[in-house]
Amino acid sequence: MPDPARKPAPPHETERLVELPECTPKPGREDRRAPDLVRRIMAEPNYRPADEDIGFLNRDDMRSTRLQLDYQKAETLLTEHGIAHSIVVFGGTRIGEPARAEAQVCALEAEQARDPHCPDLARRLAVARRLRDKSKFYDIARDFGRLVGSAEGQHGNRLAVVTGGGPGMMEAANRGAREAGARTVGLNITLPHEQFPNPYVTPELCFRFRYFALRKLHFLLRARALVVFPGGYGTLDELFETLTLIQTRKIRPVPVILVGQSYWSRVFDVDFLVDEGVIDPEDRELFWYAETAQEIWDDILAWYAKAGRPLTEPPDAGTAEP
Repeated sequence: MPDPARKPAPPHETERLVELPECTPKPGREDRRAPDLVRRIMAEPNYRPADEDIGFLNRDDMRSTRLQLDYQKAETLLTEHGIAHSIVVFGGTRIGEPARAEAQVCALEAEQARDPHCPDLARRLAVARRLRDKSKFYDIARDFGRLVGSAEGQHGNRLAVVTGGGPGMMEAANRGAREAGARTVGLNITLPHEQFPNPYVTPELCFRFRYFALRKLHFLLRARALVVFPGGYGTLDELFETLTLIQTRKIRPVPVILVGQSYWSRVFDVDFLVDEGVIDPEDRELFWYAETAQEIWDDILAWYAKAGRPLTEPPDAGTAEP
């Protein structure tokens, strides 16, 4: 009979002296079918824990959960790594390094010399030459990334270059920040065809989103400026969405700088929009142009000085749409 005066020691946190009955499967000696039946049950996807059941998580009725996960993973890890502020850089994926652009032109010129009357080849060569002309922006974005990277700041108050994580202008900005010894962020997106992040994003700060909407939210949550290099549909999408959010004051205004006035003045005529009455004159002032990395950086600092706000102030609830 147990001694009522005995005080038992605390049990082991994870182990038992005698296993519980459910820790041992029903043996085949009791029912020869039992082991196979148990294996079949445990192999069934529905038996997996919900967070390990990819098929279940991909169901249409689990979209709200996926949206939450898409947001929370990046938010948690960016916070843990002390990324409090960002300079967001957008730009075309097709604008590469000058040496690469020059090599492409030379290759097409050689092809054209062998087939001088091919109209498709002539068109491709003309496009390659225009891309070569714009390859100067790769160096500008790279230089700008170095400037921002040099101002990274301490853990918990870091100012990071944030891009979409892809090639072209995004690669250049990430590359420059990395060369400055700074952490740099890439917000990639899942597409029907596999894409790769550029190699200059800090590995633990490269995220892949399922939903464009959550990716866009994270572009702006910590944004202290938006720097937009020449680009196509994706670049325009991010630019005009940001301008609309600032126009409506859905987010707190930040500097928006378009790099390369000769390009952007052809992409869209903002004065035409003002003259047509579809935007107000003050909306014309939501962005401006710059041509060099140093000019971009100086303009950002000057904007914050005029606004009477520090560049790296803590983000508030009005920074981006919740």
